Amino acid sequence: MCDNVPGAVNQQERPRLGGESSETIRQTPLEQRQILQAYLFGAMHDGWIRKSDHRYRISQKGTGWLKIIQKKLRMIGYRSWIYREGKQRDIYVLESVAPIFREVFNPSLLKSDNAKKSYIRGFFDAEGGVPRSLASKRYIQLAQKDKVKIVLLKHWLDEFSIATGKIHNPSRSIDPNYWRIYVSRRSILDFASIIGSWHPRKEAIFREWMKI
Repeated sequence: MCDNVPGAVNQQERPRLGGESSETIRQTPLEQRQILQAYLFGAMHDGWIRKSDHRYRISQKGTGWLKIIQKKLRMIGYRSWIYREGKQRDIYVLESVAPIFREVFNPSLLKSDNAKKSYIRGFFDAEGGVPRSLASKRYIQLAQKDKVKIVLLKHWLDEFSIATGKIHNPSRSIDPNYWRIYVSRRSILDFASIIGSWHPRKEAIFREWMKI
């Protein structure tokens, strides 16, 4: 389902953490589209696809990040819709039947640094963690049941000189197939500036860290 919107990114969009300001100007519309697609494929880790009609669905508390995803989809010509799940809950759902969600995507085939960074950003926004309070100890984590993807992310972060700890399983008794890495404390600000976030809460945390 397509909106027939041009693939080029709006150059007036507010710059976000992750090298998307001056770099965007030098990218062709095709490159910009690939970067947005890489982000969306990373973000898809936080949703699921209903096999009966290939409908992608992602739920969140509040609409902030869902509206970001909706905007990115619109930029490459796809529709989505957001609705509240139940009258008494602050849970909202984004749904889309965009063809992008039916594609078989292998992140290891990404070639450009900007596309790799965008995929990591989407993955982090979906599966990453930061403290909820600025008063808490700083950390950045990435977690996923697919160890192969965690290994790939660690490799890419190393390429960008962002140090990470060992890939580990927090609790084999709870979930033996759950894997996690932390960004090293010395590289936390590097992650914030090089990878960044388009998730409103996480981006706000990064901006405050960058001020200190």
